[in-house]
Amino acid sequence: MQAAPPILYVVYKITFPNGKIYVGKDIGGAGHSLRYFGSWNNALVMQDFDAAALRDFTLRKEILYESPDKQDVSHKEGELIRELHANDPAIGYNCTHRKRIARHDPDTFSGS
Repeated sequence: MQAAPPILYVVYKITFPNGKIYVGKDIGGAGHSLRYFGSWNNALVMQDFDAAALRDFTLRKEILYESPDKQDVSHKEGELIRELHANDPAIGYNCTHRKRIARHDPDTFSGS
């Protein structure tokens, strides 16, 4: 059997046992690594699972996009985080690309 050609830089989706997702990118080294599963916030993930669930934990990794261009992959990652709502805490574990709430500026607020 002939080895598969290497996969280039990618955007991937990790699906956790509870159905929540994490969207990330792999732009390191010579391209996508099967061993790389992202850099989500472990504390955020662990709060959704009890000890028994953490002892038998299966993740699904799906490649959503690939390109030879790292900047293209970085742009697409942000696009897919927003499109899939992976930045909504009810849906996913992405902490970036969250909607910003306008802060009250006392110098410009009339207060009426």
